Amino acid sequence: MRALDADAVCAWAAACVHSLSALRSDIDGINVYPVADSDTGSNLLHTLSAAQAELAAAERVGGAGEALGLLARGAVAAARGNSGVIISQVLRGLAESAADATELDGPALASALKRADGLATEAVARPVAGTMLSVLHAVATAVGEGTPAEVATTAAKAAADALEETPHQLAALAVAGVVDAGGRGLVAVLDALAGVVTGEREPEHALAVSPPGPPAPRAWEVMYLLSGADDAALPSLRRALSALGDSVTVAGDGAGNHAVHVHCADIGAAIEAGLAHGRPHRVRVEPLMTPPPVETAAARGDRAVVAVVHGEGLAGLIGEEGVPVLAVAADAEPSAEELLGLVTETAASHVTVLPGGVGLTAAAERIAGHVMLQDRDVVVVPCASPVQVLAALAVHDAGRRAGSDVVAMAEAAAATRRGDIVVASQDSITWVGRAQAGDVVGLVDGEVVLIEPGRGVEQAATAVLERMLAVGGELVTVLTGVGAPDGIEDAIAAHLRASHPEVELVCYSGGQTDALLLMGVE
Repeated sequence: MRALDADAVCAWAAACVHSLSALRSDIDGINVYPVADSDTGSNLLHTLSAAQAELAAAERVGGAGEALGLLARGAVAAARGNSGVIISQVLRGLAESAADATELDGPALASALKRADGLATEAVARPVAGTMLSVLHAVATAVGEGTPAEVATTAAKAAADALEETPHQLAALAVAGVVDAGGRGLVAVLDALAGVVTGEREPEHALAVSPPGPPAPRAWEVMYLLSGADDAALPSLRRALSALGDSVTVAGDGAGNHAVHVHCADIGAAIEAGLAHGRPHRVRVEPLMTPPPVETAAARGDRAVVAVVHGEGLAGLIGEEGVPVLAVAADAEPSAEELLGLVTETAASHVTVLPGGVGLTAAAERIAGHVMLQDRDVVVVPCASPVQVLAALAVHDAGRRAGSDVVAMAEAAAATRRGDIVVASQDSITWVGRAQAGDVVGLVDGEVVLIEPGRGVEQAATAVLERMLAVGGELVTVLTGVGAPDGIEDAIAAHLRASHPEVELVCYSGGQTDALLLMGVE
């Protein structure tokens, strides 16, 4: 066993290159767009080879921190593909944590791996479960106290275990029958680290390989280095790139240079986004490839339903139904990349989107015809409230033809009247009078129908329900927000038993912050 000093870092870099040289073609063979680059194994090998060359060119290396810094500098400058950018940030995180240390003990190595996880995740505009980042996060969670050998061994094992879980986290991998390619490369890198520190032979891990077949062009992988960019403007650059496609990363080297990466259909627009923020150079463009459809039962049922709602509580509620769901902050709209990722990660050619709000519906409709989705049939079912999403899901039937199922969900959503109980945030004039800040306001289908001064939540809720049930109804759904008073569900239930015993009531904790209650009548 050996300490992680400068010599060990040099040996680790050489071991990484040797391991990836042997695995390159196999890793390239398990790429699944949009999860991975077209040549993940080659991209990782190129990036780490350049990092090793940067370290080897140094006349003298004072310690482990300096050696890791040289590796990071070389990796950022030469990073290829999403996987190359991420591994460059892993090295940068290790280097930043090590600083000027001569060598790293076990706790220092564990801390460095955790910093690497944070920095790599920060570089990616939309981290996705089931990818290289998931494997890295599992490592950061697993490592702790111990010797360098124990920490490195724990990291390698945690990475291998996490890699096996990637097909269960991402539908595109499950359909293709493979693990994540970038994650497999990271396992090789950590196996090499464990081998160097322990002095033992690196463990071997089997590779799941996708079925053979000629790949087909899908989109473009655009990469370049960006110099002269102001760090404060980087969020703007990420947003601009996210509107063009997915797999967006903008990763710095700590010295003013940034590696930019995006999967998109418009090469020129991706480069122009960089020109607006700095000087792009060393531009590289590669076609993205995707394997042919896999002939399995899952593939033949090539359709999916996804949802996008405000708040983690609502997302958790819908996710319990087995529906992929995107949670968005209460006062925000999803980015194009987030929605593109939600759709493409299903690996389905027909995707129905259920957005739980007017703004969310508009955002979903904007990406439905996006060039990145040109080979998919994306249908947005307009929903103005999460209660309409729940109504649509209640009638969803995967056994029906796709068109009939969409019609049934759309009809169920449209037939669900919606009522909201909110607290006025400021004084305003409505159709039914003046509402002051702090008043409880009741709305039906978006129109204010009553104002309760003070905090008459129960009175407002029952009055709104009476208006909605005046034209009939069989089922009332209530989603309680974080500000809803205790016992409000029981109060509503008691009122309905007394005045509408024929109506069924279901209540859920929605956890929304923008409304005390969201109610639907079907």
